[in-house]
Amino acid sequence: MAEFDYYEILGVSRDADTNEIKKAYRKLAMEYHPDRNPGNKEAEEKFKELSEAYAVLVDPEKRRRYDRYGKAGVQGGPSGFGGFETGGFDPFDIFREVFGSGFGDIFGMGGSSSRRRYAAQRGADLQVRVKLTLEEIATGTSKKIKIKKFVRCQVCSGTGAQSGTSRKTCPMCHGAGEIAYRQGFFTVSRTCSRCGGEGTIVEKPCEACRGEGRVRGEATIDVDIPAGVSEGQYLTVRNAGNAGPRGGPNGDVLVIIEEKPHEYFERHGDDILYDLKLSYTQAALGDEVEVPTLTGKAKITISPGTQSGKILRMRGKGIPHLNSHGAGDQLIRVSVWIPTKLSEKERKILEELSGCENIYPKKGDKGFFKRMKEAIF
Repeated sequence: MAEFDYYEILGVSRDADTNEIKKAYRKLAMEYHPDRNPGNKEAEEKFKELSEAYAVLVDPEKRRRYDRYGKAGVQGGPSGFGGFETGGFDPFDIFREVFGSGFGDIFGMGGSSSRRRYAAQRGADLQVRVKLTLEEIATGTSKKIKIKKFVRCQVCSGTGAQSGTSRKTCPMCHGAGEIAYRQGFFTVSRTCSRCGGEGTIVEKPCEACRGEGRVRGEATIDVDIPAGVSEGQYLTVRNAGNAGPRGGPNGDVLVIIEEKPHEYFERHGDDILYDLKLSYTQAALGDEVEVPTLTGKAKITISPGTQSGKILRMRGKGIPHLNSHGAGDQLIRVSVWIPTKLSEKERKILEELSGCENIYPKKGDKGFFKRMKEAIF
């Protein structure tokens, strides 16, 4: 489907609220519904575009991503990151959500229910959580995750029918999955009570799965996690979830990211913060010290006269930007360590030093927060 502007297709402004979006969709979807425009391919495409636009703009998170990144922001990439695709949705399902199931798919004598069979029921999605270290987040990683789920029954190959038998067309709805009723001006449809909307029935259920076409089992999935992910984000592993009943397609697995607390670092966006303690002499005289990073250790130079609270910056040593070039920084916050116990010799040296005027703060010396602001910005 060609690229188009979701706001333009619904005829609403970019700051329209949810009620305006729903109202616009209701009006246009009724106008362009295929059963009011039999054989009109343009109306059918317009109906699909309307439903796609509505599905995105009525959802606050999808709308936020669309406003920021355009259509690419609501379509899963090669890795499925982000968890949403506009492709593959059923515009008739969206129509039923807005207007209610009583409208079905038909308005008058068009007879869509007789033309259109229900799709096999899709298996439920699963959620799993994976805990990552900051080092794994910084480089990206691969994980093998074992999950318990419904898997296809091997005895009946997922059909739900005994070996040597097959599923039969439902005698009540004749395979349509729904029954049409006349109600005044409208002809409405309801899900067939005999087959549950599947259009077929199992006369002799498989004993292994009791006609479900699936049994409880487990599987191991491989997940490639890109560098730069954050707590609460998720990856979508397509078709790795529960098997659908009686041959229905698999659901997905949502892999939710959790971050393990780090021994040294605090994460702030794509920057990481490390607290470095220096002795009074190191801060006053300067020194070269070794600090940990996400990829090993590095040496930094401490300038003479470094003040407690000063922020040093190691550019590009933080977390890589997700789906982009570059990385955050490693910030090093300096604090001067004060010993709590002194030997007699140390005490005498400090007492002698206390007589020197230069070791005391000067009038008008900048406070800690002002020095931090200047160091960062």
